Amino acid sequence: MKVLTALVATMSLAAALCAQARSPEASGRILRQEDVRQVAPALEKYTKDRLFGEVWERPGLSRRDRSIVTVSALIAREETAAMPYYFNQALDNGVKPSELSEIITHLAFYSGLGNAYAAIGPAKEVFVRRGVGVDEFAPASPELLPLNEATEAERERRVQAQFGAVAPGSFSIRPTSCSGICGCART
Repeated sequence: MKVLTALVATMSLAAALCAQARSPEASGRILRQEDVRQVAPALEKYTKDRLFGEVWERPGLSRRDRSIVTVSALIAREETAAMPYYFNQALDNGVKPSELSEIITHLAFYSGLGNAYAAIGPAKEVFVRRGVGVDEFAPASPELLPLNEATEAERERRVQAQFGAVAPGSFSIRPTSCSGICGCART
């Protein structure tokens, strides 16, 4: 348990340090790798060896998948300082700009709108630097495919066969048997 706690603490510190090292301003000044080495050489070594050596090189996930997990965690935690570094790393590891955009949008509903909006600035900064245009993203309201009338008619026939005809504006579905697995009293 102590090893796991130490690893999590090292990863959190490493993310902050990497972000600050790439951030134009970290508490009024730029934090460089050399600064870390001069003040906390063990932290610099653990970050390099453990996080970027062992953790990122494990065979269980590809670097691309690790990038998706990492940027998702950063967005969910609103760790904006680390985002530019890891957004760039994700793009370098094969995550498409449109996928980063979709991750931000998707997480708005799972980690909060504020967290998603907080990721917009760092993502825009990275996209602008890399020349990524808005035309590379999925449209906000994609054109829906036309309905397959034959399939819809068959679906309606199956619903009527199972539940009976339901008149518009009424709700009279005949009862069906229940397995009771849901915990209801009806069987």
